[in-house]
Amino acid sequence: MRNRFALAPMTRVSATEDGRATREMAAYYAAFAEGGFGLLITEGTYTDTAFSQGYLHQPGMTDEAQAAAWRPVVGAAHDAGARIVLQLMHAGAVAQGNRFRDRAAGPSAVRPLGEQLTKYRGGGRWPVPMEMTRRQIAEAVDGFAAAAVRARDAGFDGVEIHAANGYLLDQFLTPYTNLRTDAYGGSAEERTRLVREVTAEVRGATGPGFTVGVRLSQGKINDPAWRWPGGDAEAGVIFAAAASAGADYLHLAGSGRDWTADGPTLPGLARTVTGLPVIANGGLHREVVARRVLDEGHADVLAIGTAALANPGLPGVVASGGAQAPFDPQLLEPLATLENARAHAHA
Repeated sequence: MRNRFALAPMTRVSATEDGRATREMAAYYAAFAEGGFGLLITEGTYTDTAFSQGYLHQPGMTDEAQAAAWRPVVGAAHDAGARIVLQLMHAGAVAQGNRFRDRAAGPSAVRPLGEQLTKYRGGGRWPVPMEMTRRQIAEAVDGFAAAAVRARDAGFDGVEIHAANGYLLDQFLTPYTNLRTDAYGGSAEERTRLVREVTAEVRGATGPGFTVGVRLSQGKINDPAWRWPGGDAEAGVIFAAAASAGADYLHLAGSGRDWTADGPTLPGLARTVTGLPVIANGGLHREVVARRVLDEGHADVLAIGTAALANPGLPGVVASGGAQAPFDPQLLEPLATLENARAHAHA
């Protein structure tokens, strides 16, 4: 990587209805590569056609047509000097509508907290998911591995396994959504089994020289205040599980709240426990905070989200000492415009 700036993965729901990346998506990622970001991490991309898709117009990596559609995105990123990693995601119980039919499956038949996300075309309470069978769990693992191979063959520099933010792998890590009494439930160590299996299968399927990361978080899209009940000890178990299964790096999402206090942080703990490179995320567009995170050894790479939307050339702005543009929520209006256009097209 040419620097320590990474574009954070941000859900965009702007693929075609059948999950193919578009020219607009290629332009979106190219803008950050041209702006100087060393690493681009894509939006969460679904991995199978059974239960993994979370949102309508989410991109997928389930077949060769979807893989081919990603190649121009990869090429544009590489041409501009960036590395690019595909984030692999299974929505699990918080799937809220896809092109197959409304259906959700998770570790246990527990209704997710809160309501579906209107910004991603959802509404009302989440459905109660079906409890996944052992066979369905194995099929989900295979889906991650097959998608990772397609990503490698499409030219991506690596994949990031999404085990954060309340999606399937995080649901298995969380005691109130994982009530299983088999080998996938119970203690913190037992609840890491699916993360370990997915990471190991992806690592084995893609072979040496291909980067495999794992993204983790405490907060969830439907429960942002959630914290691991075992504190640092439980965090250490989760970090060590991903590392032992073959992860090349860990990505700790939503760490911004940690930077205001002195002492250890979760990204720093992950780095200490595993010895792996760590990507931190949350509030790191602020230069004084970013320097502290790097200088004190909390993390190795800074993942930037909304500040990147406002400043696609952020690395250059920082290097020159220039002023950053503030984030304006109207930057997200093109998504609404795209949705309106589609609605008129089908009227």
